[in-house]
Amino acid sequence: MSSEETTINTEATAPAKTSNFIRDIIEEDLKSGKIKKVVTRFPPEPNGYLHIGHAKAICVDYGMARDYNGEFHLRFDDTNPVKEDQEYMDAIREDLKWLGCDWGDHEYYASNYYDQLYEWAVFMIKKGLAYVDDQNADQIRETRGTLTEPGKNSPWRDRSVEENLDLFERMKKGEFANGEKVLRAKIDMASPNINFRDPVMYRILHQTHPRTGDKWCIYPMYDFAHGQSDAIEHITHSICTLEFQDHRPLYDWFIKTLPVPAEPHQYEFARLNLTYTVMSKRKLLRLVKENKVSGWDDPRMPTISGMRRRGYTAASIIEFCDRIGVSKANSTVEFSQLESCVREDLNKHALRFMGVINPLKVVLDNYPEDLTEEFDADNNPEEPETGTRKVKFTKELYIDRDDFMENPPKKYFRLAPGIEVRLKHAYYITLTDIVKDAEGNITELHCKYDPESRGGASPDGRRVKGTIQWVSAKYGVPAEVRVYDRLFNVENPDKVEEGHDFLENMNPDSLTVIKNAMVEPALADIEVGKAVQFIRIGYFCKDKDSQPGKPVFNKTIGLKDGWAKEQKKA
Repeated sequence: MSSEETTINTEATAPAKTSNFIRDIIEEDLKSGKIKKVVTRFPPEPNGYLHIGHAKAICVDYGMARDYNGEFHLRFDDTNPVKEDQEYMDAIREDLKWLGCDWGDHEYYASNYYDQLYEWAVFMIKKGLAYVDDQNADQIRETRGTLTEPGKNSPWRDRSVEENLDLFERMKKGEFANGEKVLRAKIDMASPNINFRDPVMYRILHQTHPRTGDKWCIYPMYDFAHGQSDAIEHITHSICTLEFQDHRPLYDWFIKTLPVPAEPHQYEFARLNLTYTVMSKRKLLRLVKENKVSGWDDPRMPTISGMRRRGYTAASIIEFCDRIGVSKANSTVEFSQLESCVREDLNKHALRFMGVINPLKVVLDNYPEDLTEEFDADNNPEEPETGTRKVKFTKELYIDRDDFMENPPKKYFRLAPGIEVRLKHAYYITLTDIVKDAEGNITELHCKYDPESRGGASPDGRRVKGTIQWVSAKYGVPAEVRVYDRLFNVENPDKVEEGHDFLENMNPDSLTVIKNAMVEPALADIEVGKAVQFIRIGYFCKDKDSQPGKPVFNKTIGLKDGWAKEQKKA
């Protein structure tokens, strides 16, 4: 890879070291001299985009190599050309870079090892440890047995070595149709571990491969390719999630059976499960294919690209993964925990701007008609070094409709009859008149301003409790704002009754598009992907759909946990 291709997000690479059982194992292995250098890998299958669950795995795989000055490999598990696509490979690289991963020159592919894997398969046939089976997938499934019943031997299990070698060679040459034959390991059809019941090593797939073209029409299965790829790359700690725990004995069996150059070991940890979302790539693909979302990077999706587009930061995702820790027990994490990490990081670093989501016009009757003033506005009070910017103030303004109430309750401190408020950075104003249309809808407010309160200062010591944001009607920029909610309206959308589908649990109000928002001019010029705070509203991110003079903003998250508040009310 070129240096340009490996630009790394270095701002996201330094979470605190948190103790866990994998770290303990690595430290003991180094201390005992069992290994000299830690070598880990992240082995994604390029059949979809990475999601937040993968982010946890990345933090573990890359984090261990980084923290112990080891080596980290990116290896694409490209053993199923039917589902793989270059788009997915490119997206995976981009996500890893964004999360701060640096694999240097160590980008590999399972397809790099096809010749070696084929030779090892021939080695097993010659040892009498593999055979060609004529049963189809359904027959193999039916004869595999259950957790309480042993499987049944294939009628082709005792073929001679010579016949198996001939058939396997002919499989490679393309003489048989898809599914007509497979190569299986000969282990034990009565094993209590079903993965030992003569697992399939190779299947026939007449499908052009993204990297090897039409050189191969037989492709190795994951269980045969994965461990051997680890061995070829001298991986020391092959870290994966708990669903592969039952596969570990088979992983070890292949390593011990074959003349591999190293003996890696597999370690499993609990996968990440989040409330109000799904983590299955198959289900995420359905959401995309059935147009339930706008794509893999839809800001409602739990994909890394979707979260990035929504405005989540790499640092907040890494912090979240660090907080939930690494354990051996499966559990489900509240989505609000992730949002809390996002909110904390954005509060520290996001620049502040003024935006009005639901504009209501305000006319300052006693303000000079042609006067334009400029006020200094803090870019971020949490980071004074970010400085200030100028905001233009004019006779006609927009405030948010939610900041006005004609008949307010007690302790209401925003604009209302008889209540004076402070316009952020500018002046005190007081309501003088309300303009309504024929249907009684409020269309405009008339106010007077106090010239002595310039910059928000109190001229005579009086206290004003309410401060609201505003945008100049003359200089403000129209914007589209997309407000997102949970994609699903139940905590566990996967849990459905028989005859029902997880898509039935989708939240019909997960997206609200506001076309007539107004923002200060500075927001029109920020770069796509930049996370900012709309003062008093929440955090937003400029979307890639923005056009010159027509910005689009995705709402990343509110200033407070509004979802939890609504759930408590319910």
